[in-house]
Amino acid sequence: MEGRASPLNDARARRGAAVLCRGPVEPLVFLANFALVLQGPLTTQYLWHRFSADLGYNGTRDRGSCSNHSADPIMKEVETLTSHWTLYMNMGGFLVGLFSSTLLGAWSDCVGRRPLLVLASLGLLLQALVSIFVVQLQLHVGYFVLGRILCALLGDFSGLLAASFASVADVSSNRSRTIRMALLEACIGVAGMLASLLGGHWLRAQGYANPFWLALALLIAMALYAAFCFGETVKEPTPARLFTLRHHRSIVQLYVNPAPEKSRKHLALYSLAIFMVVTVHFGAQDILTLYELSKPLCWDSKLIGYGSAAQHLPYLTSLLGLRLLQHCLADTWVAEIGLAFNILGMVVFAFATITPLMFTGYGLLFLSLVTTPIIRAKLSRLVGESEQGALFSAVACVNSLAMLMASGIFNSLYPATLNFMKGFPFLLGAGLLFIPAILIGVLEKANPRPEFQQFPQSP
Repeated sequence: MEGRASPLNDARARRGAAVLCRGPVEPLVFLANFALVLQGPLTTQYLWHRFSADLGYNGTRDRGSCSNHSADPIMKEVETLTSHWTLYMNMGGFLVGLFSSTLLGAWSDCVGRRPLLVLASLGLLLQALVSIFVVQLQLHVGYFVLGRILCALLGDFSGLLAASFASVADVSSNRSRTIRMALLEACIGVAGMLASLLGGHWLRAQGYANPFWLALALLIAMALYAAFCFGETVKEPTPARLFTLRHHRSIVQLYVNPAPEKSRKHLALYSLAIFMVVTVHFGAQDILTLYELSKPLCWDSKLIGYGSAAQHLPYLTSLLGLRLLQHCLADTWVAEIGLAFNILGMVVFAFATITPLMFTGYGLLFLSLVTTPIIRAKLSRLVGESEQGALFSAVACVNSLAMLMASGIFNSLYPATLNFMKGFPFLLGAGLLFIPAILIGVLEKANPRPEFQQFPQSP
């Protein structure tokens, strides 16, 4: 009797353990973005003050003195160096990430999402550790680039997002997928908003080192959660080689192989649309802190923290707006509304010379982030269950290319246009957003709701 009952009890115990450890993916995204946003503006401000000290620029952050003095060539050199080193960090990470995130994302279709989540967590942890050494030991700022590359080799934040969105697609129905994607993006925004509010005050009170230590502690907790608490969403993970061209081929096949259940045209054009949206989003994000630090705004770290919090607030307001607008409008119209507000926000940034106008621009972005979850959900519905990892690694590749282009364009254009129009990069961003607006409208007009033709609705 005892011998016959033992296997059954063991099976029940295993199932019970699996349920206890089946944590959702949202805490991972929250912790990762909290740590990244805590570090991002601090790194930019650290570069600014480091180059100011090296060049002998004692530019005070007092807003009155900053706005009244004439153009200072040393200040412009500090701005240019800060912008260029931000570009070097981004280029180093994105170029390496183009290979690693696509490889790891397709690999996760076979082995499961957990291995990729663990690797990406370790990469982010290494990057934070390198940043701590740079700040504490006053190492050359080139080590920031090294930390970025190490992070990218292990998947980076884009790899973590690819696995996270794929895991949501694994367990959501076609009809609920858009709001689930938006919920995941809201986790990004809430984490970013809280980290921004904390980072600015903490920098003023205790300097640069302690916020980086908090980021490291959060990333250690995230790595442990990914390894031991995340509930695997791939139904039957199977061992697979990592370093093989098969994973990259599976991504290429999404776009080139004809299949009756998918539209290659929709896959390609929706990918182009998300490419343009991400390019503008991250391009503007790259220069916003520098734009606010310099004249005529001359913000201090406290105001920069508020600005960064306002920049992340649309992740939450867009989720609420999407939930409400879906009751009366199709997803395509919601995406177009989001793009319209994004364009308005960019235009206001371009002409913002006082703090209230800058925050008006942030306010206009309250629905700007409904577009990306809608496009991701549309893409997800165009492929089969076994291709979700490959799809979102392809989207991660598109995101990496977009971020690389954003860094190249905005960080190079910003110092080049200081003499005639400081806000010109924001105007360029507003113009670029008309491209996805046209693409989304044309695709919906040509074949309304193509995603619902692929698979039956899940309950």
